Amino acid sequence: MPQAPTPLNYGTKHKETGTAFDMTVGVAPSRRPGDFVPGARKGKEEELPSYSSATATYVFKSGPAPRVKPHSGTGGMTSSLLKPTKVEERKPKPPKAGAFEVRDNPPNTEFRKCYERGDLPIAVDHRGTNCISWKVDIDKLDYHHYLPIFFDGLREEEEPYKFLALQGCYDMLEVGGSKILPVIPQLIIPIKTALNTRKREIICAVLKVLQYLVVSGEMIGEALVPYYRQILPVLNLFKNDNKNLGDGIDYAQQKRMTIGDLVTETLELFETHGGEDAFINIKYMVPTYESVVLN
Repeated sequence: MPQAPTPLNYGTKHKETGTAFDMTVGVAPSRRPGDFVPGARKGKEEELPSYSSATATYVFKSGPAPRVKPHSGTGGMTSSLLKPTKVEERKPKPPKAGAFEVRDNPPNTEFRKCYERGDLPIAVDHRGTNCISWKVDIDKLDYHHYLPIFFDGLREEEEPYKFLALQGCYDMLEVGGSKILPVIPQLIIPIKTALNTRKREIICAVLKVLQYLVVSGEMIGEALVPYYRQILPVLNLFKNDNKNLGDGIDYAQQKRMTIGDLVTETLELFETHGGEDAFINIKYMVPTYESVVLN
């Protein structure tokens, strides 16, 4: 069974409670995970051109007229051979799409709220390597209720929520068996939300869980085929995201943190376990994908 990375530290303690396992700062309701506001990437609003009805084009607003130095003008000259000076207009550059820009990821997951209230039967078991101590048997849990909550915590970046959510998903998928298949429709929105954050560490964690999800039970790969439109667009963006280091060593491969390789592995598992309709649906969303079954 895969092991989630163990937490190295537990963040900054809050002075209100003296513990790092709480959320004392609320999140504005207007903040949504995966939200992207053009022009806010650099911390300031970018100047946008305005439409000019005279020229039927988009131009920037004209600034103050430049100061003319004394005795440098052509006033009073009678020469008719003097060519008029051209004023160069500032043409607007095409805006960046920002497809690879990191999106907002507020700390308002359902997993965090339930863990802070004590609604989840888990705790960190501090042994030689940290693991989860389950207060009840995993096979007795209501998967319709708990599994979507753990999947929603996959976009967590703070400890111990990040470790507990990731390892909890692995533990429940290992024992779930036939209980996982009916819950697949409830897992799509948490998966899509985590992928839309565009954060590489989160995407890698979600891809590893997806690979484990496909092989954790029968018919799960085929049940995911109708939801490729929600899952695969982000995978299409990062499919070729590999490092070209020449003869260098990419140590991220040892930890399986190279997004391009993980995307390829995930798509191959989708096709292998997705049935006869898997390849054509993957090809529709990821045009550069080549079949590992037909070839």
